[in-house]
Amino acid sequence: MSVGHRVTSDHQLARLLQIGIVLEEVVEARAQHHAGELDERDDEIERLLADAAEESAEHRARLERVIDELDVESIPFEEIDALVEAQYGKTKPEDFDGVLYDQLCNEETAYKFYDDLIGAIRASDVSFGVDRDRLLDILVEIRAEEAEGVEAVTRVMERRE
Repeated sequence: MSVGHRVTSDHQLARLLQIGIVLEEVVEARAQHHAGELDERDDEIERLLADAAEESAEHRARLERVIDELDVESIPFEEIDALVEAQYGKTKPEDFDGVLYDQLCNEETAYKFYDDLIGAIRASDVSFGVDRDRLLDILVEIRAEEAEGVEAVTRVMERRE
């Protein structure tokens, strides 16, 4: 399921927020995977990965709170996981030449998802079961944190060239 041009219902919004949760789980799992696979101790990369995992957990919690406010039926995790896999899961950690490239891809994917979601919500004229301004504030803040993650990984990559 792609974000599309507009979000037209609470059900669609909940589904998209659940996709965001699964994307955050992917970022966290990959960061933890890479931290455990480092050949040698590297404090800078370990800190970067730990920060990414912690941030993803916080993003998931924020998205879950919004979903809880919506009056919609829960969508089975397996269905959302399959949607995320089909849309965003075409690559695996080992498909990249190094930890930093994979982390950059994960951060950029999350940023793009939130950017598209914000645009689709802004293009919509329906009322949601949650306050639109508060919802947008949450998503804009998460998107900004993803942008900061992209910038942090890029800075580390540039220093190591």
